[in-house]
Amino acid sequence: MRTVTVLMLLLLGDSAPVAAQRQDATSETPGSELTAYLVTIGPGRAVWERFGHNAIGVRDTKRGTDRVYNYGLFSFEQEGFLVRFLRGHMLYWTAGFDATPHLRSYMAADRSVWIQVLNLTPTQKLELARFLEWNALPENRFYRYDYYRDNCSTRIRDALDRVLGGALRDQTARVQTSTTYREYTRRALAIDPLLYAGIMLGLGSPTDRPITRWEEMFLPEKVQEYVRGVTVPGPDGAARPLVVSEDTLFIGGSEPLQPTPPNRLPIFLALGSVLGVLAAALARSSRTSLWAQRTFMAFAAVWAFVVGILGLVIAALWGLTEHVTSYGNENLFAVNPLWLLLAVAVAASLWSGPRTRQVTIALAVVCGGLSVAGFVLQILPGLDQVNGAVYAMFLPPNVATAGGMVWTAGRARRAEP
Repeated sequence: MRTVTVLMLLLLGDSAPVAAQRQDATSETPGSELTAYLVTIGPGRAVWERFGHNAIGVRDTKRGTDRVYNYGLFSFEQEGFLVRFLRGHMLYWTAGFDATPHLRSYMAADRSVWIQVLNLTPTQKLELARFLEWNALPENRFYRYDYYRDNCSTRIRDALDRVLGGALRDQTARVQTSTTYREYTRRALAIDPLLYAGIMLGLGSPTDRPITRWEEMFLPEKVQEYVRGVTVPGPDGAARPLVVSEDTLFIGGSEPLQPTPPNRLPIFLALGSVLGVLAAALARSSRTSLWAQRTFMAFAAVWAFVVGILGLVIAALWGLTEHVTSYGNENLFAVNPLWLLLAVAVAASLWSGPRTRQVTIALAVVCGGLSVAGFVLQILPGLDQVNGAVYAMFLPPNVATAGGMVWTAGRARRAEP
């Protein structure tokens, strides 16, 4: 259900710019005519909107302007976008917009909008305004985007920390949490099972370490949450809250970020078990006729090809790109490029002689053995990637397919004169 608050009409009407705190425009202190505020925007429906969004605004009563600065801009039409995306070299940029129409565009997309007015000194507000204007210049606006370490939210976090003299970092960087990048990714992608599975397969072990509150602020909702607890010195030197006031401008109907990650393990285990039982049944039936044998080998070749392609993608993300969060991916034990070689060997063994079958047996042993080893080695310290769903999906069919190929190829080899 969508709700437009009365406050929104007051703040976003044509005669009243956003960011509600009134400043004394007659003061002679530079920066006293400014109001700085944080904008937090709820998740949207598109994949790149699932983590939410934020912006930072400056209202100037002397100039009669109200600008919000958005660090989350990108374009599919950008030259070389696909290549940059694949390599981990995506370029995002920042720009300033008139507050009223810009925030209304998010409301039109049915996304929630919240405002937090910030308790900055005139000097800090002036410094923030100048920095944002400088950052939005054509020669300064672009930056190398990183999903977790350098995104639209961390840029705003860093801009605030800059004018606060490091106070935001000081009060959050030492506070360890029990959450991880992977956990938040699982929460954000809970509504899209296929994308969820692909991302979980591609993320490596760096996403599984607990992160600090400072790092958690890659999420807009965490910037909104943690600035509430930050204090700054008041005129008398006493600590005062950074947030002066908070207002809800709009409550949208888009599904919010899930409070806990979904438990996909039963689904993936069921699917993996079905595929494993199918592979084992086909392998067992292959002794009854040549047709049954070739049916199993066709299944084995297709499965090995799929697993091998996925493994090639995982290996490429680690070895050929700058997607740092895909490095150290332990899923390569179960899903690796060697399965492609097995697929070729299985196909070739239908028409070739004993040597090909010998190669097929060796590859099947290696591929199946790596799958089992990767699962067993999880007990060792340091191999603690959260990939139970991946093994639930791939281990049963991997073992059944590899074992079936060893048995089938070995039987065919023994039957040869």
